[in-house]
Amino acid sequence: MNVKFKIATFEDVEGIIKLCNECFNENTSLEYAKRIYQENVKDKNQIYLIGVMDNQVVAHAKINIIPTIYEDMNTYAILNHVCVKPELRREHIGTKMLDECFRIAKENDCKSVELWSKNFRTAAHGLYHKYGFEVVDAKFFEKRID
Repeated sequence: MNVKFKIATFEDVEGIIKLCNECFNENTSLEYAKRIYQENVKDKNQIYLIGVMDNQVVAHAKINIIPTIYEDMNTYAILNHVCVKPELRREHIGTKMLDECFRIAKENDCKSVELWSKNFRTAAHGLYHKYGFEVVDAKFFEKRID
């Protein structure tokens, strides 16, 4: 598989949304995604990593760099919306993308990398375990703001 990894640009947003909508059963509109991307493009701590093959986005991970004032926590990264085009899974693209995520995290002096993954993504959980991630907490709380 000849996949090239790069930091996404505005021109890549449509491909990211198509892939994430497919992988996560979401329906984010392209207009919304473009607006949010433009509003945050200068934030060096929000990084959209993509894998491209034949001019198509086939892999994606959002990397959030979180600097803190807490010594034990230090600076860390959170990954979310980690995905690979379904028909290309089992081709080690996910592993290569995680390698890139960790390279970026190291460049940003991160002490650790965490990720979010929904319970229904059991195949992805296999990749994360194989890569060396451990489940450190089984609860994720959310409260919607109305």
